[in-house]
Amino acid sequence: QISKMFGTVVVGVGIAGLARIRDLMNPMPSSPSEHLKLFGFVSRRSFGNINEAKQISLEDALRNKDIHAAFISTENRSHEETIRMFLEAGKHVLVEYPMALSAKAAHELWEMAEQKDEVLHVEHIELLTEEYKQLKKEVAGKDLVKGTLHFTGSVLDENKSGFPAFSGIARLTWLIDLFGDLTVTSATREKQKDKNYSRMTVHFQTANKKPLTWIEERGPGMRREKKINFCFTSGCLENFPEAPRSSVGLFMQDQNLFAKKLLGQVSKEELAAEKWRILRCLDLAEVIQQYCEEPEKIYS
Repeated sequence: QISKMFGTVVVGVGIAGLARIRDLMNPMPSSPSEHLKLFGFVSRRSFGNINEAKQISLEDALRNKDIHAAFISTENRSHEETIRMFLEAGKHVLVEYPMALSAKAAHELWEMAEQKDEVLHVEHIELLTEEYKQLKKEVAGKDLVKGTLHFTGSVLDENKSGFPAFSGIARLTWLIDLFGDLTVTSATREKQKDKNYSRMTVHFQTANKKPLTWIEERGPGMRREKKINFCFTSGCLENFPEAPRSSVGLFMQDQNLFAKKLLGQVSKEELAAEKWRILRCLDLAEVIQQYCEEPEKIYS
């Protein structure tokens, strides 16, 4: 049996793009990733070669019949346009989250991928970490009373990364994956321009009307960390459970999942659940942005 190979191109060579190039050049033995063959990479900057990978133009990447899939690792702001170009060129797409900075764009792109029968895969390495897998086991089957997820990190350029509900969608994804569908009850945002500080606070309700809070806080020199406080009828969870180190890198796990989709090895049910979760989180991110950007209500 001739093994099916998918020519791939990496677009954007920041931290994620370089990890993608490395993983495509060194696939895990006898994993689905062995069906991916790196053809080259695209960047606005001029590199020549990175290791054995050669730089090609965007036009070549779109036109070349030997390239079947694109890994998009550009800044958030340009995801939408880049996904559109590759889908229009009849290529499968893997893109780093968030896939777009508006819910409308995300739904349009998803529809386009389905019409063209292309795989559109959004990377969610935050669901693949051992820390998260242990947390999910710990939370499984418990009854939530209330909870908070508080993220801190360094300053992001919002022109490139988008509104915090979109750039921080990994946190929202956790909450939806752990506790099911959520409704936004309120959201506010505090900004101190002079201090380059931003804090977004979102209040949700679960389907059982239990309150959840998400805080996304960024400022100069803030350590990148997540704090949790989830209270259940059986007691509170304030620290992450101990988790082993994974032997397989997160980007490699994600790449294997993408390759499995290309090979038709992921069930329709899984694909449908994933589509729902991704689009639902983007819909909620947009609702949060609208709440935060509403002019202050004046009570007389």
